[in-house]
Amino acid sequence: MQSTTLGLYQPGGSVLHRAPAGLKLLLLVALGASSVFLTHWWLVLALLAMVAGLYAAAGIGPALMLKQARPLLWLLAFTVVYHVWATGWERATVIAGTILLLVLSAALVTLTTPTTRLIDAVVRVCRPFRRWVDPDRVGLMLTLGIRCVPLVADLAREVREAQLARGTTSIRAFAVPLIVRALRDADAMGEALVARGVDDD
Repeated sequence: MQSTTLGLYQPGGSVLHRAPAGLKLLLLVALGASSVFLTHWWLVLALLAMVAGLYAAAGIGPALMLKQARPLLWLLAFTVVYHVWATGWERATVIAGTILLLVLSAALVTLTTPTTRLIDAVVRVCRPFRRWVDPDRVGLMLTLGIRCVPLVADLAREVREAQLARGTTSIRAFAVPLIVRALRDADAMGEALVARGVDDD
């Protein structure tokens, strides 16, 4: 399997891969909504074990699963340290575990579902509300959003590499070029969409 961040689709023939995209999104939303009621550390750990089992059932190895959580390591470490100090290890386990649970679950959905199927499912949900929401615009917005995530990640990597080549570690020297380049690319994308009539009513 190819390496990935942010859960790029991994082809497969498991039950999870064959499950309808709408059902997986519905279960993911239900999990997110019910996460506020997760107050026992043992329940959170049990759900994490269940998600790990679903990764295995989908044929996704532990290395790729753990890679989905790598961007969160600093956040999780800070969360654990703070809550162990403020409220105890049980509460720290609940909060950090719930964050990890939601991220891994969302990544599992995108790893086992092509992006086009996810967007089509959201567009179908929006169609009954066409009077207030344009389903096609929602689909376009989601497509652009998903596409822009790896683009911004690539920009960040390029800026970071240039920064290291100059021998500087300043946060400002990293953030300013990244923001400028991201805004410039966003302007170019917006102009291209307008030129194709996307902004026409």
